Amino acid sequence: MHPFANTGKAMRERMVVGNWKLHGSLISNKTLLDEIVTGMAGVKGMHCAVCVPFPYIFQVQFALQGGEIVWGAQNVSQYEKGAYSGEVSASMLRDLGCSIVIVGHSERRALYGEDDAMVAEKFVAAQKGGLIPILCVGETLEEREKGITANVVERQLQAVVDKAGMEGFGRCVIAYEPVWAIGTGKTATPQQAQEVHAYIRALLSEQNKGLSENIMILYGGSVKASNAAELFAMPDIDGGLIGGASLDANEFVSICKAAAKVA
Repeated sequence: MHPFANTGKAMRERMVVGNWKLHGSLISNKTLLDEIVTGMAGVKGMHCAVCVPFPYIFQVQFALQGGEIVWGAQNVSQYEKGAYSGEVSASMLRDLGCSIVIVGHSERRALYGEDDAMVAEKFVAAQKGGLIPILCVGETLEEREKGITANVVERQLQAVVDKAGMEGFGRCVIAYEPVWAIGTGKTATPQQAQEVHAYIRALLSEQNKGLSENIMILYGGSVKASNAAELFAMPDIDGGLIGGASLDANEFVSICKAAAKVA
């Protein structure tokens, strides 16, 4: 069974994913991975994963294979093969043991022009290639101040429903990431985050109640060891997509332990 497959359990599972972004070197990666593996020994009740830059996937595979921590990438091509220089397909990632891939991160949307339609195509490509997509949705500060957070999130989700169908959400993880809280040091309050997570679950429930109750919805946006427990205690927050703090083994392990405690 895939590590993030729906097990049919009554309680949703917990998950923490480290997104290394554009960071790493062979030397620093080895130290970080060794410390994470040591720190996570004996931690049960949650899934731990790291999403790393493409060049380091082979190193991470070698370091983590056979253990409980899984690995993936931060992006994937919507194409399976062809004349697409610089692209990496889902099947290539699976060849290197990847289980997951981040799709539609706000930085991909904002900096590289990935619109809702492209994100939906990548979502489908990831699943077709045997990966579990972590679908990122969320609003900018301007959109929040305009009071259209719900509209933005619904639009982003609907684009995927239109392409993959509701059944596609039975094989994915959703990450709510308020763009204004990513890398800024600002964090949505647990209540603000919970409100959007509950809204996402309610939207999905309108079309498939059972699926909406089981899908994992992670929070991403300046999560740290100091605020993780309070965030994860919210009823609809099932873990975190962790950026900067995932580069510090002690911080990342502490966040994972916080998820395990509320599992």
